[in-house]
Amino acid sequence: MIASLTGRVARIDLDSLVLEVGGIGYLVRTTPQALSSTRHGAELTLHTELVVREDSMTLYGFPHADEAETFRIVQSVSGIGPRTALAVLAVLDPEELRRAIAEQDAKTITRTPGIGPKVAQRMLLELSGKLPAPASLSAEGAAPAPATPSGADSDVVEALVGLGWAEKAALGAVETARADDGASLDAGELLRRSLRALGGHR
Repeated sequence: MIASLTGRVARIDLDSLVLEVGGIGYLVRTTPQALSSTRHGAELTLHTELVVREDSMTLYGFPHADEAETFRIVQSVSGIGPRTALAVLAVLDPEELRRAIAEQDAKTITRTPGIGPKVAQRMLLELSGKLPAPASLSAEGAAPAPATPSGADSDVVEALVGLGWAEKAALGAVETARADDGASLDAGELLRRSLRALGGHR
């Protein structure tokens, strides 16, 4: 595995550059931001990810390690390959993506060309807990994380997530339903009231 490369920029193209390292020119696909911040002949270090397919080997590189790590994690979402992951990082930096995931903000993710609401919702679901918390939530004074549900509450949250709602929204709906009648609700009635609280909006 090639983890990083340091060398001289020998060529800059629309979506890639050639980095000359020890007399070998490596073609590296990268973001528009990385391309615009360097120049021909400059010394450059890229944190890289080699993607091997049956008929190709493609090297992707990023100036910052957290970009490379985010690139790897985004590809863990079903249906998302390296080209789409690269497109995400061309539109959102890692902190913006972390914030969108933490806030369940699908609209921000759909700013990426080729990603519609359905794929954005899948990303929110599958990337939850995989990316570090955004700096705004990690800072001192950030709101505490919601309590982990137990018993019937946990079962209802799991059922709602299985129906397609984000975990954060499911937790909020269960808390709202509990606030109305306290602990007197069984799992079936709690699910019905939680669904009413969600109002059908995923």
